[in-house]
Amino acid sequence: MSHLNKQDELVSNGSDNPSLSQLIDAHLSRRTVLAGGAGLSAAGLFAGLLPLQALAAKPALPAMPRKATALGFQSVPFSTADKVVVPEGYTAEVLYAWGDPVGIKGNMPAFKHDASNSAAEQGVQAGMHHDGMHFFPLPMGSRAAKHGLLCMNHEYIDPGLLTPDGNKQMTEEKYKKALAAVGASVIEVAKQKDGSWQVVRPSRYARRITLETPMVLQGPAAGHPLMQTQDDPTGREVLGTFNNCANGWTPWGTYLTCEENFDAAFCDFSQKQDHDFNKTRYGVQDEEKLYKWADVDLRWDRQINRNEINRFGWVVEIDPYDPAAKPVKRTALGRIKHEGATPALAKDGRVVIYMGDDQRFEYIYKFVSAKAWNPKNRKANRDLLDEGTLYVARFNEDGSGNWLELTQGKNGLTADKGFASQGELLIKTRLAADLVGATKMDRPEWISVNPHKAGEVYCTLTNNNQRGAEGKPGVDAANPRKNNLFGQIIRWQERDGDVAAADFKWDIFAMGGRPDAAAEEHKNHKQLGDLFGSPDGLAFSDSGILWIQTDISTSILNQKEYAGMGNNMMLAALPETGEVRRFLTGPNGSEITGISFTPDQTTLFINIQHPGEPASEVSDPAKPTAVSAWPDANPAGRPRSATVVVRKLDGGVIGL
Repeated sequence: MSHLNKQDELVSNGSDNPSLSQLIDAHLSRRTVLAGGAGLSAAGLFAGLLPLQALAAKPALPAMPRKATALGFQSVPFSTADKVVVPEGYTAEVLYAWGDPVGIKGNMPAFKHDASNSAAEQGVQAGMHHDGMHFFPLPMGSRAAKHGLLCMNHEYIDPGLLTPDGNKQMTEEKYKKALAAVGASVIEVAKQKDGSWQVVRPSRYARRITLETPMVLQGPAAGHPLMQTQDDPTGREVLGTFNNCANGWTPWGTYLTCEENFDAAFCDFSQKQDHDFNKTRYGVQDEEKLYKWADVDLRWDRQINRNEINRFGWVVEIDPYDPAAKPVKRTALGRIKHEGATPALAKDGRVVIYMGDDQRFEYIYKFVSAKAWNPKNRKANRDLLDEGTLYVARFNEDGSGNWLELTQGKNGLTADKGFASQGELLIKTRLAADLVGATKMDRPEWISVNPHKAGEVYCTLTNNNQRGAEGKPGVDAANPRKNNLFGQIIRWQERDGDVAAADFKWDIFAMGGRPDAAAEEHKNHKQLGDLFGSPDGLAFSDSGILWIQTDISTSILNQKEYAGMGNNMMLAALPETGEVRRFLTGPNGSEITGISFTPDQTTLFINIQHPGEPASEVSDPAKPTAVSAWPDANPAGRPRSATVVVRKLDGGVIGL
């Protein structure tokens, strides 16, 4: 979740969907594990899995780790140290930091610590602000745990760090460097004899995807008049992706990167257009003073390019194994501020993608493909995400829930309501969800599916300090606290353990907060173990441990209600007991994000995002290390977001 555009301070949902006023205790009893393996979720089935093609020689699979019945490490304390802290017996090593060469042969410029690298150099280096990522084994189709490709997002830029003097005076070169610093990376990584990991350079797989990378628009919204621009009258091709937050992957071995706060770079001074859905429901502002891209390129000025913004807000599919393959924006999955795209397999083999829309009072979605995944033919799955049904969640007061279909012509989604076609509906996904009566949530972020309990799904609701405020929705069963500064993790069980089911039962798994809080709404009565707040990143490991990462805003980090809770952290939880232990703490001013394991679960990759971010959330180019000098500890340099490798010194499974 990026902070710089202040979208976490805005509310775009002004719909009349009811908010339940009665606070209830929805702590449902834990359910028994469903028998059989037909409905096994993607978190287990997909973890480390790539396309099961008919390989001539199938490599030996690493043994699956045992199911965790206890956490095998001692909690680390709260920390304000400018470093990554892990439990005794573990090590954390920087692998790939902003500005490191991605590994393109003959074009591997080193990072310049004064940020004077050119735009062209930035285009072949790691981008800024690492976020979601996934490990893809090499060779393709194997469960190799020592060699693979790491795909990761570079969510956004801090203009105060990107260039030596910031962007007070915007130039064409600074603009081009900004475009090159966002998007995604594909890097080749390998485990060394001493257990450490290195980026393989050069690599034929090495690739940067930026805001200048040509992409294809596919699915029902492709070609729609609202997608057409002067530069692309077909409405089927677009340059680039940005504000890529969390992620997903597919069982056929592709990466899903998710466009979140895409509105941040656009401006629209046309006051007469206040009725426009991009202003009323997607947050476009009259002025854009942070990035200043519209000063250089009219692409970002909606008075000139009305439809360019509609080409962002999608899930983008990237093939990490083919550097020449164009990324594809899959419009069937809807246009929202996508936090992630978590896969699961239905009992009949169809692919399900769970998605959160990360803004206050927005919704939780899932997409169910029309066709089943073909494990024997990778090409047959190429366009699987272009056909299917999109749903949005309603959480009922009695602990039940329903998936509401978002299909043109159904549930009142008709032409007279502004949905003349499925393509138009998908471009206006938020408006369709408003109309069918979805539940307004407290910032839905990452979603993960339990590998040891079919159809059990978890979602982080980071926080919402406007819940219950004057003129804003009140508390309800799924979002039970006003002025919700600490957030919660919600859980649901799909009917019959099938992720394609139309209804579910839900409860609240864990509440952020602290027992000594002055206000009742900031306490966490049900919490077992270590304290946390603002849960964001979320993922299961194959051992059944649920990993939680926090994103406490630097405007409140270790201050006010969060005083004494230190820097952002990563925790481990056991679903059966609810116990939570603090596993890792990050450097000053950073967010902990990105979770990916090797198939043998002995290596954990995480990302440290925006180390050194001040309370204002925009760095001063004259004092870049005022808050942090991580990871280089160079007083003449600047903090750098980076991928970190966490492993046990004895080579064992993480967390056990």
